[in-house]
Amino acid sequence: MKFYRSECVYHSQMESILQKSRVDVNEDIFLKDPFSSDLGRGIITNSIEMMIELGFENFTFKKLSTKIGCTESAVYRYFENKHKLLLYLTSWYWGYVQQNLIFGTANMADPRRKLEIAIRILVHGPIFTKNDFIDPLALRRLLTDEATKAIMTKEVDEEYQKGFFNHYHKLGERIAEIILEINPRFQFPKTLVSTVMESSMMQSYYSRHLPGLTEHQPGDEKRIDFFNQLVFKTIENEN
Repeated sequence: MKFYRSECVYHSQMESILQKSRVDVNEDIFLKDPFSSDLGRGIITNSIEMMIELGFENFTFKKLSTKIGCTESAVYRYFENKHKLLLYLTSWYWGYVQQNLIFGTANMADPRRKLEIAIRILVHGPIFTKNDFIDPLALRRLLTDEATKAIMTKEVDEEYQKGFFNHYHKLGERIAEIILEINPRFQFPKTLVSTVMESSMMQSYYSRHLPGLTEHQPGDEKRIDFFNQLVFKTIENEN
C-alpha cells in the first residue's frame, strides 16, 4: 500500500500521539492496575517476553516472579491468575488495534481506502508500532500463538457478559460499518470481519509453525493481497 507525502506526515504525527496512548482495559480483568507501579510494568513486559519464549502452558507466576526478582504473591496482587493476565494482554492488543484504525483512517472519505487499511492492520498488526506502555509488535507475536487460549475456555460466556471482549467486539463493529459504507445491502458484515480477524491471525501462525498449510511466509505482502481479494470480492458479489 502506497502512502502519499501528506499521509506520511500525518502518519508521523499520529504515531507520536499513539506512542503515549494507553488502552483502558476492563477493571474486572485485573486486581491492581499494572501501570500504577514499576513492578506492574515489569509484570507486563516480562510476561510477554516469557510467554513468547515458554508458551502459555509453561509460563507460571513463579517463573515470572523469579525473573523479575519479587515474590510470587506480589504478582498475584495484580492478576488473579495467568488466564486473567492473558485476557488483559489480549484486550490491550485489540484496543490498540482499534486506536490504530481510528487514527489511521481519520478524515478519510473513501470507504474502500479505509477498508484496505483495516485489512492491513488485521493481517500485519498495528501500523503505529511505537508505544511507551507495551511493545505492540511483541504483543502481536505473542497473540499470534496464544490469543485463542484467552477465549477458548469454559468461562467465555460469563466473561463475554462482563465485557472482557469489548475491544475485540467494537473493532469488528467498526470495520463492519466500513463494509456497509461500500455495500449497504451486504448481509453479513460482522461474519466477514470476524472471519478475517481470526483467519488472519491463524495464517500468521501457520506461516511460522505449519508452513505446509499456507503459501505465504511470515510478513509476506501477498497475504494482504489474498485477504483484500477475499473481502472485496465477497462484498461486491452481493448486489
